[in-house]
Amino acid sequence: MDKKIDFITKPDEGYALIDSGEGEKLERFGEVVLRRPDPQSLWSKKLGIEEWEKANAYFVTSKNGGTWDKKEVPEKWQAKISDIIFELSLSTFKHVGVFPEQSPNWTWVRDLIQKAGKPIKVLNLFGYTGGATIACSQGGANVTHIDSSKTAITSARKNAELSGVSSNEIHWIPEDVKKFIDRAVRRGDAYDGIIMDPPAFGHGVKNGLWKIEEDLLPLIEKTKKLLSKEPLFFILNGYASGYSPAAYKQNLDWLTEKYGGEIEYGELLIEESDGNRFLPAGISARWKI
Repeated sequence: MDKKIDFITKPDEGYALIDSGEGEKLERFGEVVLRRPDPQSLWSKKLGIEEWEKANAYFVTSKNGGTWDKKEVPEKWQAKISDIIFELSLSTFKHVGVFPEQSPNWTWVRDLIQKAGKPIKVLNLFGYTGGATIACSQGGANVTHIDSSKTAITSARKNAELSGVSSNEIHWIPEDVKKFIDRAVRRGDAYDGIIMDPPAFGHGVKNGLWKIEEDLLPLIEKTKKLLSKEPLFFILNGYASGYSPAAYKQNLDWLTEKYGGEIEYGELLIEESDGNRFLPAGISARWKI
C-alpha cells in the first residue's frame, strides 16, 4: 500500500524556522540565528525587518558563491536535532553542516530498527555529516557510511561522538559512491536497509562526477543486488532536482512488487514557529516491509 504524506520538521530546542519569505529564511540553530537565501519562499515575510536584522549572520550571494556577514558567531557551535548533537559552522556554500528537514526520517528509521527484533545492517550513501547514520546506530544497527568528502566524514565522526555513539561501531568510508557500489556488488555484500541522499550534481573523489539525471537509475539498479533476503527499509531523498515525490516513489515500486510492504512519499516541509506556514525543502520516498 502506498501513501502520500508530508514529512514535517517542527520547531524544537535545537532548530526552528523563525520566519521566511521574499526569497529568504530566518532560522535558529541552537542559540545561533541565521539569515539565508531560499528560492522556495515565494511569499511575504511576517516579521519586520528589525527582527531579521537581529540574525547573528547573514549570507550574501555573489557570482563566486557568497560570503557570510557576521555579527557574533562562534567558529563552531552545537545544536541537538532529533536526539542527535551536531557540531555546526558557517560554510562558503551557505550550509552549516545539517539538513534539519531530514529529522522525520531520522526518527522513523531509528524506531524501525529498534523494533526490528534482529541485527540490522545499513548502508548510508551520500552520508554527509551523519544524521541518518547516527540515527540508525542509535537504533542498534551496524552502519556503513559512504561520502566522497573527507571533511564531511570528519564532521560525521565528531557528531557521532557528541551524540554518544562510538564512531568505532560505524564503518566510515571516504569514497565515490558509484565506485563503492561496484565493489560491494562484486563482493556480494548485503544490507537490510539502504539510504540514498544524492545531490542533483556533485564531484566525487578524483574528479568523479555525479549527475542525477544520468546516474540515479543505474545506482538504484545496482543497489537492488545489495539488499538482504529479508530487507527492512529503503529511503530515497532528493534536493533541488526538479523532480516530484511521485517520481521518486515510482523508483521504489519494485520493492513492494518483490517484498510487499508499503511506500510513503511526499515533500520535506519545515514548519514555521507559529505553525501556520511550511517551507518546502526537498522530497522523500521510503519503503518498509
